[in-house]
Amino acid sequence: MTTPPPDPTPVALELERLRAVAEVGFARMDGSLALLVQRGDQTDKALAEHRAEIDELKRGRWPLPSVAAVVALAALLLSLWQTITH
Repeated sequence: MTTPPPDPTPVALELERLRAVAEVGFARMDGSLALLVQRGDQTDKALAEHRAEIDELKRGRWPLPSVAAVVALAALLLSLWQTITH
């Protein structure tokens, strides 16, 4: 007496279910990765904007030390002139 081979249908159904679960997992992971890439792009854009603003502020800042030196020199000359004339 030989026993009949087991029915392959439950195994095939289980494999199909596992494949569907894997596809759903990969789709979710793909969506998460796409979201991370989008956030990275937004961060890069914001960083570039901040760098541009910092560069603009640095360019606008250079006259301040020069103006301070000119005002100090003018004050020194004015105090010397007042000292000499009195």
